[in-house]
Amino acid sequence: MLSDSLVIIPTYNEKENIEKIIKKVFSLPHNFHVLIIDDGSPDGTPDIVKNLQQEYESRLHLEERSGKLGLGTAYIHGFKWALTHKYQFIFEMDADFSHNPEDLLKLYQACVDGADVAIGSRYVRGVNVVNWPMGRVLMSYFASMYVRFITGINIQDATAGFKCYRRIVLETIDLQKIKFVGYAFQIEMKFTAIMHGFKVVEVPIIFTDRTEGTSKMSTRIFREAFLGVIQMKVGSWFRNYKKVYSAS
Repeated sequence: MLSDSLVIIPTYNEKENIEKIIKKVFSLPHNFHVLIIDDGSPDGTPDIVKNLQQEYESRLHLEERSGKLGLGTAYIHGFKWALTHKYQFIFEMDADFSHNPEDLLKLYQACVDGADVAIGSRYVRGVNVVNWPMGRVLMSYFASMYVRFITGINIQDATAGFKCYRRIVLETIDLQKIKFVGYAFQIEMKFTAIMHGFKVVEVPIIFTDRTEGTSKMSTRIFREAFLGVIQMKVGSWFRNYKKVYSAS
């Protein structure tokens, strides 16, 4: 069954969530396809996906990698796969239901209506986060303020990982030059899209922290993002970005 939309979901030890998230995406009133990119989960996550492939055949895809290679490399692997397979709208989404799958429809519509990148934003209308400790809410919120201050981009939720890209964005960005692998990857992709002249919009969502499984956040990931923003901004002074404007 052909589709214009691919949802990329990186996984590592998500056996509690993976079947439910896949079935929820496929229950939506749009023909989404799903690509799972699993980094060698020892808990049997890929086996669950393989069993579901018998039910969903052409709609569900699995790419297995050896070892934990990082969030950024997982998405770049998925972006290249999506471009090869001719998808027009490519989504990033977590496996743990912190992103409500129903909001995929809002991101899709935003891109149909003219956005090149649609961000599921926790902060574009106040703070819309459920079940996070206050310390983590403040860390995330002020991290976005810090990104705006250093880079000058007007994005309220700079670290958001729930997004839809139009194909042309991923064709234009030199994915080989995207160097960050943790949450700095999310910042770098937004920054690069804006530097190329693409229209980036924020769509309000409610973010709900996972109730099953284990968070992959760490101080190392946060440190990479903090230092990486400065490196990224300085590097942009010595780089020419081809300006590409949306056909819409």
